[in-house]
Amino acid sequence: MANTHFAHAYEKGIDSLPRKTSIVASLVRDRYVADAIVILEHTHRRAARAVQKAIESANANLLNNSKVSIDPKTIRIARIFVTSGTRMRRYKPASRGRALPYEKISSNIFVEVAGEEKVKKSAPAKKAEADKKEKK
Repeated sequence: MANTHFAHAYEKGIDSLPRKTSIVASLVRDRYVADAIVILEHTHRRAARAVQKAIESANANLLNNSKVSIDPKTIRIARIFVTSGTRMRRYKPASRGRALPYEKISSNIFVEVAGEEKVKKSAPAKKAEADKKEKK
């Protein structure tokens, strides 16, 4: 049985509300990365691009930073969640010289992916094949 390896990515300061971003993240939760990217490319929401970038970053971290080779077909999204980021206080001018406050809320996206090691063919099997060729 192959070992499972994990990698994660954190995308911070996304200019989208956490509630709206969380809806997009729930579309791809517990899916394979290849399927998730296709879904996000066809999702007509602004937060879809940010979620896709976070997934691709976590995928690249797993493939490039792990000590063993990972089978790209087995990479799936283990965890994905959205939290609220920093809030910027802004003011909108109103009538009679007043200023009405509002907050620009950003989002943070956390993605963790998991993938299986590539299974290496054992040496005795190759040796047995070579012996069969020699006998013929």
